[in-house]
Amino acid sequence: MPTPERIRIGTDYYLLASALAARRPRLVLSHRDSFAIFDDAGDVPPAGVEPYGLFHRGTRFLSRFELRLNDGLPVLLSSAPGARGSTLVSHLANGDERRDGEVVLERDVVALERTKVLCDAVLHERVHVRSYAAEPLRVRLSLLVAADFADEFEVRGVERARHGTLAEPEVRRDGIRVRYLGLDGVTREMRLACEPPPADVRPGGVHFLLDLPPRGETVLVVSIGCVTGGEAAEPCGPDAAIARLRAERRHRVGELARIRSSNEAFDAWMRRSLDDLAMLRTDTPAAGYVQAGIPWFATVFGRDGLVTAFETLAFGPDLAAAVLRTLAALQGRHEDARRDEEPGKILHELRCGEMAATGEVPFGRYYGTVDATPLFLCLLAAYARRTADLALVEALWPAAEAAFGWIEAYGDRDGDGFVEYARRAGSGLVHQGWKDSHDAISHADGGLAEPPIALVEVQAYVFAALRDMAELALRTGRVAAADAWRARAEALRARFETAFWLDDEGTYALALDRDKRPCRVVASNAGHALWAGIAAPERAERVMARLLREDSFCGWGVRTLGAGTPRFNPMSYHNGSVWPHDNALVAAGCARYGATERAAVLLDALFHAGLALDGPRLPELFCGFARGERSGPVPYPVACKPQAWAAASVLLLLQAALGLEVDAWQRRVTLTHATLPPWLDRVDVVGLRVCDARVDLSVHRRRFGAAVEVTGREGDLEVVVRR
Repeated sequence: MPTPERIRIGTDYYLLASALAARRPRLVLSHRDSFAIFDDAGDVPPAGVEPYGLFHRGTRFLSRFELRLNDGLPVLLSSAPGARGSTLVSHLANGDERRDGEVVLERDVVALERTKVLCDAVLHERVHVRSYAAEPLRVRLSLLVAADFADEFEVRGVERARHGTLAEPEVRRDGIRVRYLGLDGVTREMRLACEPPPADVRPGGVHFLLDLPPRGETVLVVSIGCVTGGEAAEPCGPDAAIARLRAERRHRVGELARIRSSNEAFDAWMRRSLDDLAMLRTDTPAAGYVQAGIPWFATVFGRDGLVTAFETLAFGPDLAAAVLRTLAALQGRHEDARRDEEPGKILHELRCGEMAATGEVPFGRYYGTVDATPLFLCLLAAYARRTADLALVEALWPAAEAAFGWIEAYGDRDGDGFVEYARRAGSGLVHQGWKDSHDAISHADGGLAEPPIALVEVQAYVFAALRDMAELALRTGRVAAADAWRARAEALRARFETAFWLDDEGTYALALDRDKRPCRVVASNAGHALWAGIAAPERAERVMARLLREDSFCGWGVRTLGAGTPRFNPMSYHNGSVWPHDNALVAAGCARYGATERAAVLLDALFHAGLALDGPRLPELFCGFARGERSGPVPYPVACKPQAWAAASVLLLLQAALGLEVDAWQRRVTLTHATLPPWLDRVDVVGLRVCDARVDLSVHRRRFGAAVEVTGREGDLEVVVRR
C-alpha cells in the first residue's frame, strides 16, 4: 500500500490522498443519509483509508464487497450510472480459465450484469448471470464481504486511540450480519441477505453454485442494510427502490425551470448537474436540504447549503426555502467555546458519526463559520424578492433578528466595524471562511495571517445583508429597522473601501489580520465583493479586469490565488486551484455591474473544464494549471464528486451570462445585456415560475449580444429586456 499524502484542511483534520486512490475510478450512489462508492466493476475493494464502501450517518458499514467468478476476477466490459443517477450498472464477463495448462473455460462465455440501487440505508444489487455456452455449465459466484465500521473521520485520516467492540460475523442461512458497539453506546449492524440463499456462507463472504442450462440464465438479489441503534428500514426490493428514487429525483429536478439549448454537450452538462443536485437532497434533519458533497461532506453544511440555494434561486426557490427553515431551526442558542457556538450564529456543519458523538472531533454540531450568518440574511431577503412569500419571512424574522444580534454582539470582536473570526477552542477550525485550510489566508510575503481575521467577502456579505434586509423591513412595515440597517450598510461601505482597497493591484485585499494589516494578494475572494454589490462601480471595473488577467484567470477559471504570490500552488486546496462555485459568484458579480460578456467568459471556461474533467460534471475543485492547446484541466485528487455548490454553479453561471433577474414584488423577469458564448446559439428557459405565473423564454445569440423571445406566458408577469 503506498504511503498516503497528508493534505491539511484545518489545523487538526486532514484528507488522505494515496497515489493508488488517485488512479482508481469512483462511482457513487446516494440517498438521504447514505452513500456508496464503488470502482468501475461495481466492487468495493478492501478500503482502508480510501473512501470506498457503503456509508450511513457518518460510518462505513461495508468496507469490502467484491464479486468473483470461479474464484477469479471477471473481466470488466462497461460500467455507468443509469436512471439519471439512481442506479449503477456494470457489465462483466468471465476470463479464460486454465487448469493444468489447459483452457477449461474460454473467455466471454458467461455474462454478468450487476445493477445496484441505494435506498433508505439499504444497498440492493441484482446480479443477472447468463451463459452463452452450448452445453450445461456450473459456475461458482462469490461475494467477498467485510464491515469495519470506520468513522468517516478515520477514513479522512484522523487517528483514534480507542475503538468500540467489533463482534465476530454472524453466519446465517441467507447471509451475514456484523455488529459493532461504538464508544458512543450505539450499536451499528451490517445485514447482508441473499435471494435465493447461497450454497455456502462464511464470515468473509457468500458463495453460490449455479447450474446454468445451455444459453440459460439466473438472477441473484443481494441486499445490504445499515442498521443504527436497532432502527432498520422497511424491506423493499430493487425494483420498488428504483421506481421510488426515479420519482423522487424527477420531482426534485422538476422544482426548477427546464433548461435546454442548441448544444447537446451543454444540455448533458446541465442534466448531469441537476441530477447531482437531486442525488444530494436529503430529508434529515429537515425536508429538502442539500448535503454538501460526497464523500467528505455528505451532511448538512450551512455555508454550502446557502450558496447552493443562491445558485438555484432564479430558476426555482424551493431549495432556498428548505435551507432557510433548516438553518433557522439549528441556529445557535448558547455560548459553547468547543463548538464555536454563540446565540444567533448559523451552523457550520452537522455530523452524526461515532467520533462526533463522543467529542473526538468537535463537529457533531459545529458553528465555526463566520460567513454563514450574513449569508442566511442575504438569502432570506433574496428569497422574499424571488417569491414575495411573506409568510416564511414572518416565520423566520426572529431568526433574522438573532442573526443580526450575533453580528453586533459577537461578529465584530474589536469594535472596528468589521466582522472577524477566531476560534474559541483549540479543537476548532483555525480559518472559518470558505477558504478554511491552514494556509489559505496569507500576506504578500507568504507569511500567514493571524486571527482575528476580517475577510473581504464577509464584509461584503454583511453589507448585502444590511442593504437587502433593510428593503425587506420596509416591505413588512419595520421602518425603524430599515432606516438603521440602511445607514449601517453605507457606513460599512465607506470603511470597507478605505481599509481593503489596493490601488496598486486594482483589487481588494484578501483580508485584514489581527493587527489590521491588509493581506495584499490577488485572490478570488474579491469577486464576492462584486457579487454582494459593495464595490464602487469604478473599482468594480478594475477588479473584474484584474481577476481576468493571466496570473489570476488560468483559462479554465479564476484561481483562488493569483500566480506570482509566494504561496501560489495550482495543486493546493485554496492557493491556486479553481473552484466552480467561486467562479459562479465572480460571474454573478460581473453581471451585477453589467459585464455579462465577462460572465460568459467564465461560463465558457467552466463548461469546457467540466466536459474534460469528468464529462460532463464539475467537481468540488480542480488544479489551477494554465490552459494550453495540448493540456486539459488537471483533477484535484481528493475533490468531492458530486458537490452541491459545484453542481449548482452551472445555473448561476448561465443566469449571470443572461443577466437574468426575477422580482416577484414587481412580477417581473428582467434580462440585461444577455450574452451567450460562441458555441451556444440558443438557450430556452421553460416553465420559469413567479408566484402564480410562469413564462417560457428563448435566448438567441446574435453578432452583438443576444435576442430574447417570450415563447409562452401564463398569468400576470412582465418580461423586460435591456440591451
